[in-house]
Amino acid sequence: MTVPDAGMQAERTSLAWRRTALSVAVGSLVGLRVLPPQLGAMGYAVSVLGLLWSLDLALSARRRYRDGRHLLGAYAGATTAGATTAGRSIARTALTAAGFAVTALVALVVLARR
Repeated sequence: MTVPDAGMQAERTSLAWRRTALSVAVGSLVGLRVLPPQLGAMGYAVSVLGLLWSLDLALSARRRYRDGRHLLGAYAGATTAGATTAGRSIARTALTAAGFAVTALVALVVLARR
């Protein structure tokens, strides 16, 4: 069995999550500028929810990088103290996606009634 690279994989993954968080933040800021005239308070709510989600993604990226480094160290023969599950991150992301879906559905209903 070969020992994986001790850091590049975790770093690339972390950078990808950070890019995702930055993209969500920029999209939310654009939404903050564009949506309120169309949706009113709903536009603010969607934009703030997006900004909170981007913050969560950025913090998760940091945590995943740290955990990934620990896992690679454990795989290479160090201790397994860093081995964690991603269940909480997956659940939080699923709940955020569900929140976006419900918000989008409500926005469609509101726009359809106009």
